[in-house]
Amino acid sequence: MGLLARAGAELTANAADADVIVINTCAFIESAQQESVNTILEMARHKTAGRAQKLVVAGCLVERYRNEIQKDIPEVDAVVGTGELEAILAAAGIVPRTPEVPTNDSPFVILTSRAEGDARAAQGRFSRGEWDGAVADLPNYLYDETTPRLLATPKYSAYIKIAEGCDHPCAFCIIPQLRGQFRSRRFESVIAEAERLVASGVREITLIGQDTTCYGEDLGLKDGLALLLERLARIPDVRWVRFLYAYPNKVTTRLLEAIASSEKICSYMDVPLQHAAPEVLKLMKRGAGADIFLKSIAKMRRIVPDITLRTTFIVGFPGETEHNFEELCEFVKAAEFDWLGAFGYSDQEGAQAYALERKLPGREIERRRKQLMQIQKQISKKKKKALVGKEFDLLLEGPSEETDLLWQGRTAMHAPEIDGTVLVNDAPDGIELRAGDFHRCRVTRTHDYDLQVSIL
Repeated sequence: MGLLARAGAELTANAADADVIVINTCAFIESAQQESVNTILEMARHKTAGRAQKLVVAGCLVERYRNEIQKDIPEVDAVVGTGELEAILAAAGIVPRTPEVPTNDSPFVILTSRAEGDARAAQGRFSRGEWDGAVADLPNYLYDETTPRLLATPKYSAYIKIAEGCDHPCAFCIIPQLRGQFRSRRFESVIAEAERLVASGVREITLIGQDTTCYGEDLGLKDGLALLLERLARIPDVRWVRFLYAYPNKVTTRLLEAIASSEKICSYMDVPLQHAAPEVLKLMKRGAGADIFLKSIAKMRRIVPDITLRTTFIVGFPGETEHNFEELCEFVKAAEFDWLGAFGYSDQEGAQAYALERKLPGREIERRRKQLMQIQKQISKKKKKALVGKEFDLLLEGPSEETDLLWQGRTAMHAPEIDGTVLVNDAPDGIELRAGDFHRCRVTRTHDYDLQVSIL
């Protein structure tokens, strides 16, 4: 978006008004692939029967099915993979306002040497040779602070990608093939982008990457994520800093101490554990199990007493027995996560799990998913009820999506887009409610996942 806008393109949210349509796709699970294909076909109609002159497909689906997209959907004019973002202007047929002369100050950072990362690969964390169907050339694009960008989020909140790619060999996942090997952005680059965003009015920064907890390892940084969080918290006008997607065995004492050290660093940890039965985790190429996880969770809660814990699990993984599933259910009851998502296993050609035997039927996978979420619903209901009467800082987001009569927002316990909603049902007379403002609130009522609060 930033590259197109800098070149003079005017962005529109209405596809019917567009001369060029760019579709960013996902290929992580089957449902995401189908949604991507459906969107391409839907947008193709704007070219055949509407105003659109060019249709560009970008993102992960291109890494998997580049040739098929171009062959089977003739309306598509160009494809742009995850490592080809700088090609978007040519793909869209847009000529920049002024000729861009290549210089040493290029806004694109292409990493071609990964000595430390290659050393990790040699130690067995990741090897391209392990992956059947690996793309011919792994993506290596990585943006930096000089790369133009436009916020697709509200002006008070922004995501910053601190790393790209992944080196973990999880059997269910094809991200290393779609996104390439793990590579961190320079420390100074992340800080510079954050400072610029805060200067423009951003008050909440969410750090993301396929694996944020490995941040800096390939740059020789020890506890890089902890150092980064502490430095970001020193930016004067930032209010909240959080990060998503922590790998379980990378949650160090130093990282937890960093979270506990500053009120600006949200006491929030998103650790996708994927399962709790050791047998299934071994098949997933992840390791550990319920006992180890419970000890780790106890440590998190000891060092950061008010921590909010979120996780995700895959149910119905090939070979998951009824006993394995019961182990997972008992673990969820014991751990009492604040937020939990459950996904049915999705077969992905190219992932190691694709070749595994003992696949479960879709109906059984869905039954287990619903059962696990029902358990979590009761845990969430109990934990939310315990919050009645407690006070929190609240970030207002705007009128409720359910009714214009109520406003909604989030506390530090709520990451953008993925967690429950906080509904404002009372505010003192004379207070003007504005999206992006922070207020102190008190919880007055709770539901299974959502809260109702009064602004103090």
